[in-house]
Amino acid sequence: MTNPLGNTNRGRQALPTPPSGWPVGSYPTYAEAQRAVDYLADGQFPVQDVTIVGVDLMQVERVLYRLTWGKVIGGGVVSGAWLGLFLGLLLSLFTTTGGAIGPLVVGLLGGIVFGVITTSIPYAATKGQRDFASTMQLVAGRYDVLCDPKSAEQARDSLARLAL
Repeated sequence: MTNPLGNTNRGRQALPTPPSGWPVGSYPTYAEAQRAVDYLADGQFPVQDVTIVGVDLMQVERVLYRLTWGKVIGGGVVSGAWLGLFLGLLLSLFTTTGGAIGPLVVGLLGGIVFGVITTSIPYAATKGQRDFASTMQLVAGRYDVLCDPKSAEQARDSLARLAL
């Protein structure tokens, strides 16, 4: 069906679509799937027909350490000090009287206060419900290499030689 008002999709990105193609290999890690595609590329295979797909996705939260008020305030002091020193250095470039020490000290102290406030308020708001720091990752259970049907057989044969 055409749009009577013209092409309103101009300049928009296409919606995400599921990958297509025939499976030519399956690997337990992304590094192994990447190695397989690199092997195909080294053999002059048209790799623009290949897609690496992460399957069985999991969101993994790895706990790094326990948070305490000391760690929260210490982290605020350190991050605020860096920001304050940077701003103090910028301020000292545009100050013509009194030298660079004054703006650096003001920036350092202001940054420390700012850092402590911006780390303490969110931690206090959790009311002890999240007393740990963590990092999140999206991890796949396996990685499939898919290929356009017109060249899938050639890719499968080539990857079979890699496994030998």
